[in-house]
Amino acid sequence: MLRSVDEMRGYTVEAVDGDIGKVYDSYFDDRDWAIRYLVVDTGTWLPGRRVLIPTSGLEKPQTTVFPVKLTREQVRTSPSDDSQRTVSREHEVELHQHYEWPMYWEGPLLQGGPPPAGMAGPIPPKPRFEREPKKEGPAGVDQNGYENHLRSVHEVKGYHIHATDGRIGHIDDFVVEDERWTIRYIIVDTKDWLPGRKVLVAPEWIKSIRWETSEVMVEMSKEEVKNSPEFDPSAPVNRAYEERLYDYYGRPVYWTRD
Repeated sequence: MLRSVDEMRGYTVEAVDGDIGKVYDSYFDDRDWAIRYLVVDTGTWLPGRRVLIPTSGLEKPQTTVFPVKLTREQVRTSPSDDSQRTVSREHEVELHQHYEWPMYWEGPLLQGGPPPAGMAGPIPPKPRFEREPKKEGPAGVDQNGYENHLRSVHEVKGYHIHATDGRIGHIDDFVVEDERWTIRYIIVDTKDWLPGRKVLVAPEWIKSIRWETSEVMVEMSKEEVKNSPEFDPSAPVNRAYEERLYDYYGRPVYWTRD
């Protein structure tokens, strides 16, 4: 199912033995646009605390509830999340080891989605993994020398979007497929150019991102965007609309590749 990230904010996250809080934010991997974690505000249960829940641990979402295969005690004793900074790889390792959950950057979880059958059980304790070679990357390198590719969706909202011939608007929201937890579309608000209109742009249509200046360059002209199939933010994004959108831009559809 395709969901708006804004719509998900405030949804309940439910452990096997009770609610743990409400969705506050999400972190996605800027290499493949997969949502890796939900940031959950634990409210009155653990006052003043937010925790990270790996999306690989979520069950099939219900209408406004995200069940997770964890207990409240596991969540209560999990490493604290400092959502004022980018999540480091060291923190991710601690988190996944605490939950005894496979690490998405290893093996079949690399591309996102739920763990395969047989992988939901405990994972063996691991020594600190070998440091990956430093590479030039948009997210920089953390204090331990690992590339950091996790981005808060709320941090990226507001980034300016530029077509090949000029600015068209800013990031207003994201559309996420909640089965594989992949961002399928960026919702662009064009109010300063086309008042009263919003358009969808798929991440694979992005040419480049300038993280340091909060700018996104897309491979389409302003005229193409202006004449694209009308998007209604109040209506769910369905397959019929997606087919019209991809056909209009002449791009290969994602659902034949997954």
